Amino acid sequence: MSTIVIVGAGPGIGLSIARTFGSRGFDVALISRSKEKLDALVEQLEAEGVTAAAFPANVLDRPSLTAALQAAEARFGSLDVLEYSPATPDITMASPSEATVENLQPQIEYYLYGAVEATRTVLPAMREAGAGTLLFTTGAGSVDPVPMLGNVNAASAALRNWVINLNKELAGSGVYAAHVALRVWIGAGGPEGIPSAAPADIAALYWELYESRDCAEVVYKG
Repeated sequence: MSTIVIVGAGPGIGLSIARTFGSRGFDVALISRSKEKLDALVEQLEAEGVTAAAFPANVLDRPSLTAALQAAEARFGSLDVLEYSPATPDITMASPSEATVENLQPQIEYYLYGAVEATRTVLPAMREAGAGTLLFTTGAGSVDPVPMLGNVNAASAALRNWVINLNKELAGSGVYAAHVALRVWIGAGGPEGIPSAAPADIAALYWELYESRDCAEVVYKG
């Protein structure tokens, strides 16, 4: 049985990705900060016939993230797919001219350092097996930044750069890495003029990437 671990699991896109993979025979490991919310997601998935388990951790607390991933591997035997899309943190928005080390550092910790730590935890076993998939999610500002999110976009762009480079390094190894930039509002109720997409429709893209393994990046526009 294959297993997907979703870092940043929530009731929107995280749950939809879990359903998409779970309905195709994957076990599901869910990681986020709130055990109560994770337990509710596990209950939903198990009611739908998906084997799932919760592993609370905070991506800003890298030892806790590592421990959660190790516990998930011990529970399921292997982690075959990592999807990294931590929920949006409480952020201090800053334009490029307002950016400081103080308001950039938390974003770098959140987007880039958390992804690096998660990857360093799961990648050795994937390399040894000669198989595995690493998928990372950001907003479209990582590709086409907007001034009001200058510090956030800088951090997510750093993650994007790292993932695309990781894809190059892993070529031929059997392990595949890709970046997804979401240029949509997830679900209903978004700002006027911003395209929206249902979480289930977005989640289908992750399965397509898992199967095709043919690109380093997709910018999803709905």
